[in-house]
Amino acid sequence: MQIEPRDRLIVALDVSTVDEARAMVARIGDAVSFYKIGYQLALAGGLSYAAELIASGKKLFVDMKLHDISNTVAAGVKSVSRVGATFLTVHAYPQTMKAAATARDGGLRILAVTVLTSYDDADLKTAGYSIPVRDLVAQRARQALEAGVDGLVCSPEEVASLRAIVGDKLVLVTPGIRPAGTEAGDQKRIATPSAAIAAGADYLVVGRPVVAAADPKAAAQAIVAEIASAAKKR
Repeated sequence: MQIEPRDRLIVALDVSTVDEARAMVARIGDAVSFYKIGYQLALAGGLSYAAELIASGKKLFVDMKLHDISNTVAAGVKSVSRVGATFLTVHAYPQTMKAAATARDGGLRILAVTVLTSYDDADLKTAGYSIPVRDLVAQRARQALEAGVDGLVCSPEEVASLRAIVGDKLVLVTPGIRPAGTEAGDQKRIATPSAAIAAGADYLVVGRPVVAAADPKAAAQAIVAEIASAAKKR
């Protein structure tokens, strides 16, 4: 898949208000073409701002991680399709994925979240799972192929093994990206931008290392440069 380096970086607008989001996008300028709106901003009016973001020429990733009965998931997917978003996340449960894949429209692509990057094997055990993260991610990847979704959200640690399972049939989107020298925060399964791209990731989601930087535009440009360098070697 041929993707321009600038388009591979998705900046998470993890801010509390639309005004903050608008100001952040203005500060970053043309360094970034793709933004993610998650719960924090979506529940503060961010979905209304989404239309403005798209109208300005930006791509949008709506990260709502839908998981409910099939009819409810389908209705939510149809609503997001009308917004004009490029990506929407659902949790990687078979019924949920099938409902979302069937309901998508207007160019919307469904991404199935395998296992959150803040989870490790111990967290899965506490939640009642008897298999490690890597095995659960692989199982859900195979189910995603059957369900007909467009891509997977996974940590950088699983990218290479998932690429072997899904080939080029699904796009791989990786959060948990931390440039060298930045703190992991609440993420447990992380990698640098270059390592994630080298492993086979298509898109990288980066939040705090950009939006909390003293110069968000420079931080984004540095990540894009790192992506470009790693993509040439892949």
